[in-house]
Amino acid sequence: MASSKEYLDFILEQLSELEEMSYRPMMGEYILYYRGKIIGGIYDNRLLLKPVKMVLDQLGQTRLERPYEGAKEMILIEDIEDKSCLIRLIKEMYEVLPAPKVKKKA
Repeated sequence: MASSKEYLDFILEQLSELEEMSYRPMMGEYILYYRGKIIGGIYDNRLLLKPVKMVLDQLGQTRLERPYEGAKEMILIEDIEDKSCLIRLIKEMYEVLPAPKVKKKA
C-alpha cells in the first residue's frame, strides 16, 4: 500500500517550523530529509525515523518496524500530533546523523 499525499502534507505541516525539510517520492512512499540528511520516511502512511540511539533513548517504549520487507527496522513515531516533540527529535537527530555521502561522477 502506498502512502497518501494527504498524509505527507500533514507530516510536512507538523514539521513546518523546520526550514530545510524536504522529501523525495520513492516507489509510492516518501523519503524525508532535514538539511540534506535522510532522517526517515513515510511508508504505508506511517512516519518512520532512522533508529538513532538518542531518539530511542528519548522515546523509551518504542516500536521498531520495517518500512518494507527486507529493510532494516526503523522507529515508528506514533504520536504525530505532538509538533514540538517531533521538531525537537529531528533537530537533535540531525546532530548525530552522518553527513550525506558524496556521489562520485562516472
